[in-house]
Parts: sequence; C-alpha cells; structure tokens
Amino acid sequence: MSGYCSLPKSKLITPEEVAGLLRSDSDVIVAQCASEPQGCMAQFHLAKDRVRNVKVFSVLTLKPYDFYMRPEMKGHFELCSWFHAPGSRNALKEKTGTVTYVPNMLHRAAADRMKVRRPHLFVGTCTPPDEKGFVSLSLGITYEKDILEAAEMTVLEVNDRLPRTLGDTHVHISEVDYFVPFSQTPPTLPSPAPDDVAMAIGRHIADLVDDGATLQLGIGEIPNAAALMLKDKKELGVHTEMMVDSMMELYEMGVITNKRKSIHKGKFICTFAMGSEKLYRWLDNNPAVEFLRGSYVNDPCCMRQNAKMVSINTCMMIDFTGQVASESIGVEQYSGTGGQSDTAVGAIEGLDGQGKSIIACRSTARGGTISTIVPVLPEGTGVTLHRSHTDYVVTEYGSVRLTGLTVRERTQALISIAHPDFRESLRKKAVETGYIDNETDC
Repeated sequence: MSGYCSLPKSKLITPEEVAGLLRSDSDVIVAQCASEPQGCMAQFHLAKDRVRNVKVFSVLTLKPYDFYMRPEMKGHFELCSWFHAPGSRNALKEKTGTVTYVPNMLHRAAADRMKVRRPHLFVGTCTPPDEKGFVSLSLGITYEKDILEAAEMTVLEVNDRLPRTLGDTHVHISEVDYFVPFSQTPPTLPSPAPDDVAMAIGRHIADLVDDGATLQLGIGEIPNAAALMLKDKKELGVHTEMMVDSMMELYEMGVITNKRKSIHKGKFICTFAMGSEKLYRWLDNNPAVEFLRGSYVNDPCCMRQNAKMVSINTCMMIDFTGQVASESIGVEQYSGTGGQSDTAVGAIEGLDGQGKSIIACRSTARGGTISTIVPVLPEGTGVTLHRSHTDYVVTEYGSVRLTGLTVRERTQALISIAHPDFRESLRKKAVETGYIDNETDC
C-alpha cells in the first residue's frame, strides 16, 4: 500500500481548510459509521460565523460534533440524520434545534435527497492510493460512491489504517478534488454479549433458518445470539447491508460458505462494515467479500433473487395488526428505518418462494414494566415495517408467522408469544378493540 507521499501535493489540504469549503444554503453529505471523516467533521464548526443553513447529512454519527450539538449553531448548521446515534438523539432531547430526521429507505436514501438538490460537498474516507492511483473507500459505499459521483466537490480523508476492501470501492485520485491525510484507528463497535433472553430469542430464530439459506443479519445482542445459535447450520450465505464480526466468525467455522447462493456465488455481499479491529484486518484485500452500493444490495428486486433469503431484524414494539415500530416511540425518533423495510420485503418476495423475514424483540422493555406487543402503537410512532410486510415475529417465548393471517388471527398469535405477565391485559384490550370476541379466543 502506497503512503501519503503518492498523493498529488496540489490536492492536499487540512481539516481546517475543509471547513473553509463550506458555503451557506448548501448540502454537505458525509460518509457513515466507521467511514466517518472524523478529522474534518471536528472542524466544521469553524465556519459558523460565515455560513448559514448548511445541512449536513449523515448516518449513525459517532461523535457529538460542535457543528450540531450546541444551540448556538442553530441557523448555521443542521444535522440531517438518516439514522440517529446517541449524539444526535441527545441533541433532539435537548431541543437544540440543530438536528432533524430524514425518513428514508436505505436503498433510496441518496437518490431521494438528490431529487431535492445536488449536494455541494461530499466528505468521506479512503485508503492511500495504490501504484495505479486508485484509493479504496474501504468500510462503506452504502451511499458514499453515489454521492461522490454527484457532488459538486469531493474531499476524502486518507487514513493509512483503513483496510483496502474489494468490490465497487475503488476511486481514481483524478476523480477527487481534495485529500486530507488523517491517520487514526478506524472506529470500532464492540459485540455485546447476549443475555439469557437474547439467547432464547436466538434459538427461535435459528430454528427458522434452513441449511443453505442466505442471510441478512444486523448487529446487537439479538443478532449476535442468533449467530451463536447458527453454528450447527450448513452452507449458509450472506447478502447483507452490514458486515459484522459474527459473519466472519461463522465463515471461519465453515458455517458460512456462500457456495449455495443464487447470485454472487462464493462471495459475501455487503454495503458497509463495522466491528472489531480483527474484522478490519480480515477484510483487508479479502477476495471473499465484495462491497457494493446500497442502491443495489438493498434493492428488494435484487435481494429477492437470493435462494432461501432470510432477513433478520429487530424492533422496539409491534401492534396487534403487525405494524412494526423499530425507530421511534411516539414522536421521539430513536434511530431510523435503515434497511429493515428493504430487506424484509426482499426476503418475503423471494423468487424461490422460500424467503423469510424475521422481526425479533424482547417481550418487555423498561425493566419488564411494559409489553413490546401492544394493541395499538403510541400516537406519533413511525411505522418502520408495514403490516402487510410483516412475516415471522419472534420473542423469547416463541415465533409466529403473520403472513396471510387475519387481524383476529394475528392478535391471537402475537398474544401467545407476549410475556405471560401481560397476556391477560392484552386479551382484555383485544376484546375492547374488537380484534377478538372474547378473552377465551387467545
């Protein structure tokens, strides 16, 4: 891998100089998650006194940057988040007036915003160039390459510690306006150890996964538990938006082979990665993994081509009719839609008729004080997955399939996997709403 010295000196600038490129009434789009250009973003606030109405679009912003966390930034900067993280959630709670949410489906996020106006500036991250002058966008091209190609101006933060990933990640230095040398360890994401409830959910999920299935699997306690429970499966494949440690581990065990996939046979397909330093080292120049654009990977029309496609996602709450809330409770936006709708629809519309969408959640929240299965969602709650697209639902008490069921049957099925402490009250509510005739129906 070539060093920074191979970059054209005329294109080298500092993070402070990137702040000087910002202009009023424009869109700035930054790379997401582990690809976040942290050196440049930490300096955006320097432009405050000379710019107004700069909209900064991001996903899972990792740090509470000055440009959107402070109330005095109102009118100057607005963080427009496709998927909230702790920093942007805190700003929302504090009502700083500097953060908003962008409703979206992952595979269309970039294209939809570009219908509003052309982005002025894209800021991402990359590896140093190789001997032919190509950098790798490394840990993510969910929307990054689409925006890089469309923006008026592009800046890449060059990090010599990023892995050089393969697929559609490569960009020639001639296509980039400026480079910012910035060496740092890429942001990592710990894999939480699943507790007993998560493990029980993981077992139920694993029971629904057949040998030879192609998986979309996220990160967190429940997906990690599901991965642990998949160790006895054979010849699984992966077609997912997010590459995580558990997939690498299952590959090393021989559980994931990608050999029975119907498209991209023999390859992991993903749009971005975030996990441990070990994962990043494993991804470096690894021909088994291809990073492709989210507009392709998450397009339901693409995903449905996979044999035995299984989409595994989590939610916060689900109502009796099957409406899934995964991003907000009431008007409080917690995260975002992400790729849940994309992958769920792609899975259940599998061309081989064997696809499955799995929505998993704990049966209770807030220390066991509330049920996550509810008669109706709280007012203002965003519906992440339309009830017509809800297939399997899993809690620690079992799994039910809602596809094709009436509202009465759905109500009965969901109450059967609710926490026992809440089943009686849920039955009473079901009678009150008219979803069932009497409490003995469930």
